[in-house]
Amino acid sequence: MDRDQVIEVLERPIAQRLLGSGIPARLAYTGLDGGPRVVPVAFWWTGAEIVVCSLPTMAKVPALRRDPRVAVTIDTQGEWPPRVLLVRGTARIEHVDGVPDEYVAASRKITPAEVFPEWETGVRALYDEMVRIRVEPEWARLLDFETTIPQAVEDLVRAKSGQG
Repeated sequence: MDRDQVIEVLERPIAQRLLGSGIPARLAYTGLDGGPRVVPVAFWWTGAEIVVCSLPTMAKVPALRRDPRVAVTIDTQGEWPPRVLLVRGTARIEHVDGVPDEYVAASRKITPAEVFPEWETGVRALYDEMVRIRVEPEWARLLDFETTIPQAVEDLVRAKSGQG
């Protein structure tokens, strides 16, 4: 998928709503044992990258250093029709002293406002270092189940209507 196609998908209003939402993303990667892993993560969308922050000792960090290929899914919960943003890319890891701004911004989206100040104070006191994991989308697909659906379903509809 070329960069212009990726940007077109990510600039759609539903994709922008998902990227700005407080919905945790699901980050998929390959574990050190070669098996698949999926973890829910708070994320920050910079307008060009999905940023996830983590402790350097979390299992995903050495796994991503070995194999940086990732998939990220952000989808609505309890909403009909479902909205799903699928992204693939390559993770870049940066060491950060203290707590990255993106971690605070991502956490603000999912932490209730009334507890956020106490939460932030606790995090800043606890974490001396973190890593910033940057994922620039290399492939993206939006499924809104109105104008876009999974490719296999599209193919089936086309075949059943005699257009395939």
